[in-house]
Amino acid sequence: MAMETMSDVSIRNLVKTFGNAVAVDGISLEVPRGAFVTFLGSSGCGKTTTLRMIGGFEHPDSGEIYIQGKPMGRTPPHARDTSMVFQSYALFPHMSVRENIAFGLQERKVGKSEIKERVQAMLDLIELPHLGDRKPKQLSGGQQQRVALARSLIIEPTVLLLDEPLGALDLKLRKQMQIELKRIQRQVGITFIYVTHDQEEALTMSDRIVVMAAGRVEQEGSAEDIFDRPASRFVAEFMGAGNVLPVQVESHDATSTSVNFAGRAVTVPQPLPDGEIALVIRPEKLRLDSTDGWQGKVVESVFKGSMMSYRVELTDGTSMLAEVAHDDTAHRHAIGDTVMLNFRGNDATLVPGSIGAG
Repeated sequence: MAMETMSDVSIRNLVKTFGNAVAVDGISLEVPRGAFVTFLGSSGCGKTTTLRMIGGFEHPDSGEIYIQGKPMGRTPPHARDTSMVFQSYALFPHMSVRENIAFGLQERKVGKSEIKERVQAMLDLIELPHLGDRKPKQLSGGQQQRVALARSLIIEPTVLLLDEPLGALDLKLRKQMQIELKRIQRQVGITFIYVTHDQEEALTMSDRIVVMAAGRVEQEGSAEDIFDRPASRFVAEFMGAGNVLPVQVESHDATSTSVNFAGRAVTVPQPLPDGEIALVIRPEKLRLDSTDGWQGKVVESVFKGSMMSYRVELTDGTSMLAEVAHDDTAHRHAIGDTVMLNFRGNDATLVPGSIGAG
């Protein structure tokens, strides 16, 4: 029986084990219709297994997956309204680009004239309108990936599943393809579910990010939420927060919490989290050369092109990472320099988890 939903994919209490290993541990989430959603996490976190279960390539031990409100159960991949793009491209080498893209429509017995029209529309969409007669081996890696994408899109699935499809590309091409994927997704309006371990890739493309660890969802939200307002110490560190610091609570109310960090009070505009807490501040939110704040000494200086990265050790021994924009007029700090470091409470976040936690 179908359920009423505004989501293209709904996951309910999904569990998957392989032997004694728990790959997916009771996750539940909604994938909004027409969104670009990314499952983000390190190897072994359960993101690819979850993607494969949505596509029907693996079946859950318990729980259910709904696509447009319909329970999938053990429905095989070809009977689901999904399509998968793999990292390996999986193009047919003996077929032309045009024939590769047309394959899914031919399998569905679509008429020749309609196939021709829709294939050309796809070639235009992926901006390869004049390469339809080439073989895959005559294309670059990025062009092959676009063809693989077009072949999956042409069957007009409700949901397109992408399993680290840019992993085999070099850095420059990968960044170009991130922009292209987002452009194509916006143009076709289909729900994309994307798997990656690359934080920057997820932030660049996603409407929603699902951070996973040990088979569970650590946090789900917009790219801005995940980056600026991590819900746990794990998410903060995984997203490169740089500074996860020990604090003591001084006071709190329904909307703010005052903490003592390294001898000074900081008020953070959020309620007090449960249990032990740590303060998170991103390196780019720190200000050096302040007239007020925490005194420290520069112990490491790294030039990063448009940014300078400084490791500062405060007088109480706390180590902090600061990144500041680099230009010709900016003051450069040398190792051993004394600096005054400061930040606003609005730029900080309190997360559950002590500094000694794993």
